[in-house]
Amino acid sequence: MKKICALFFLVTTVAWSVFGQENTNLNKFRQLKQELATPNAYRTASGAPGHEYWQQKVDYKISIRLDDKKQRIAGEESITYHNQSPDALNYLWLQLDQNIRAKESDTYQTAAMDMGQRVNYSHLENLIQDFDGGFKLEHVKDSSGKDLPATVNKTMMRVDLPEPLQPGNSFTFSVKWWYNINNRMTDGGRSGYEYFADDDNYIYAVAQFYPRMAVYNEVEGWQHKQFLGAGEFALPFGDFEVQITVPSDHIVAATGELQNPETVLTAEQISRLEAARKSEEPLIIVTQAEAEKAEKRKAKEEKTWIFKATKVRDFAFASSRKFIWDAMAVPFGERTVLAMSYYPKEGNPLWEQYSTRVVAHTLKSYSKYTFDYPYPVAISVHTDRIGMEYPMISFNGGRPDKEGKYSERTKYDMIGVIVHEIGHNFFPMIVNSDERQWTWMDEGLNTFLECLAEEAWDPDFPLRKIMPSSIVPYMRGNKKYISPIMTNSESVWQIGSNAYYKPAVALKILRETVMGPELFDYAFREYAQRWMFKHPTPADFFRTMEDASGVDLDWFWRGWFYSTDHCDISMEDVRWYHPDSKEAEIRLVNNSVPDNLTSFSDQYAVTQQDEREYDRFLSTLSNEEKKIMGENVHFCQIDFKNLGGLVMPVILKFEFTDGTEEVQRIPAEIWRRNNDEVSKVFFFNKEVKQIVLDPYRETADCDMDNNFWPDRKQPARYERQKSRLGSARSNSDHSSQKTPAKNQEETTVD
Repeated sequence: MKKICALFFLVTTVAWSVFGQENTNLNKFRQLKQELATPNAYRTASGAPGHEYWQQKVDYKISIRLDDKKQRIAGEESITYHNQSPDALNYLWLQLDQNIRAKESDTYQTAAMDMGQRVNYSHLENLIQDFDGGFKLEHVKDSSGKDLPATVNKTMMRVDLPEPLQPGNSFTFSVKWWYNINNRMTDGGRSGYEYFADDDNYIYAVAQFYPRMAVYNEVEGWQHKQFLGAGEFALPFGDFEVQITVPSDHIVAATGELQNPETVLTAEQISRLEAARKSEEPLIIVTQAEAEKAEKRKAKEEKTWIFKATKVRDFAFASSRKFIWDAMAVPFGERTVLAMSYYPKEGNPLWEQYSTRVVAHTLKSYSKYTFDYPYPVAISVHTDRIGMEYPMISFNGGRPDKEGKYSERTKYDMIGVIVHEIGHNFFPMIVNSDERQWTWMDEGLNTFLECLAEEAWDPDFPLRKIMPSSIVPYMRGNKKYISPIMTNSESVWQIGSNAYYKPAVALKILRETVMGPELFDYAFREYAQRWMFKHPTPADFFRTMEDASGVDLDWFWRGWFYSTDHCDISMEDVRWYHPDSKEAEIRLVNNSVPDNLTSFSDQYAVTQQDEREYDRFLSTLSNEEKKIMGENVHFCQIDFKNLGGLVMPVILKFEFTDGTEEVQRIPAEIWRRNNDEVSKVFFFNKEVKQIVLDPYRETADCDMDNNFWPDRKQPARYERQKSRLGSARSNSDHSSQKTPAKNQEETTVD
């Protein structure tokens, strides 16, 4: 009896295991539930901030000095941390991003490299680190000057508080530091200096130059994931007052508004600046002649530039005696934003002609899809071969040759990088997502909007990077080296394709193929306005897009963002039927009957019983239905297979023998009951000559060879199909053939 019970238990267990597995919902249209955080009072199920949403605020007063002889930054800051959370805090966490350049940095320690057949010299240089660019902390003190316990953990620092910081209270403390500025041209990086040997001068593009507060919220707690180089920055909003001491002949561009133009600019330069505030064309504030004069003089005196910025998450600046400076006004209702560019003579004539105009255009274009640009200035600074963004200021590449000549590619690349980096003011500088965790939330959304702005600048702008076909080589590649978009920034394979271009292409498809521009634009604008000056998560974006549009997109997010599936929909089989009331049968023109069955009508001859049943069938039809049966109606059944795993809309172009054509767009929900294969019947009042699946290459289909009927990729078969099709139409034996799946590799489109 025990053995029987044991056997029964084993069989039952196995049965439940099997049935449990079979009954697990793996449908690609199942709702996103366990993937998204549970809605709460802070973040609602609609994707909006909840009625108890909160975020921290941090105010900075910073004084720094730029040493132009030693290429060094020294500074001291007073930080006031406002605890607007419901939690008491025992300590505060700061980011020490310059420690990525410390000799013992994890970035160097964890860099994996395979010598292989060929090794880039710069890779070998990275193995030998003799530059020490980490923060040198001199003190961390409270407001009364007492030392505070501080623990440095690589690129993060914990400051222990003398007593818990209660909700609603603030704490002020100070940090003093210095560090060596890296040579960006040899050491790389998002900031640093560029040396110009011809005139023995520097351009400094300086960021991450001060210890910065990390984000504390209800999603992550403290966001203190180490900075390894790929994942950028998670920062709280606050107000800044920054004093920057530089050589007196330097021109400084920075986040915020200049507070003391009378002490750092000439009277003539101030007059030009005031004129630029009223001009809708760029006006020169510092001329090339003035910049070239400063290059030769090299002043030994110093001046202090003072800037203030409110409601920003960061601060950056650029400084050089080489800078030419121009500006123009960009009106937003009753407000005027000042678009500005700073560039050396090496950037001309390209920069004087385009840069500030592109800044102004970008602000207008992005505002159309999000919200009016809220800051007082927007700045483009010329740096060689770099693109990096900060609030109100960005560092952008694009340089003519030494004779001032440039190609169309150089021009478009420069315009593109300026649009992209200025656009980052919207994402993530205002819609403040967590870059340390989710690169795509700023880079992907920004790349998508960048391409809309570029197209508005020039309808012929090269937009290959956001065309669906451009992502095909990546999506059909080796899945071992492809990450889902929803992967942490530091763990992503092929970060450019993963975090920039694939999400941008996904949004383009979502806008133009799945939702339509009207629904998409309304929902996207709602997301931007809900979360401006706040900290959204991916769930907030996904939920808002659905909430504001009324479109269920869980299948889309799951496929494009949570998986590495690719789109490959195949037309596996095409059958063509024609109803004929006179002969009481439905003639099959093209089907999958085996080739050796040459006479379909011989095998299935119409009997007297068939005729009687058909007469009874006709008696049930209305006059309209009888009319349809007697007209030239053609029914076409197409069998589709989803070979790539990514469910997508089915878009078909039918070309008819009379020279006309028709496009039918079938929503992705056609796959909802069977994610792998589906059939659909179409009917027409004319004869179909050719069918093309995804005719405009708008779904990123990775194999177009199986998207045609008849199969024009194989001419001999195509001719045979045409011949047999003609025979089938003229003879009663209804000869047939099958359109097989095609597996040839698609020609790569760059």
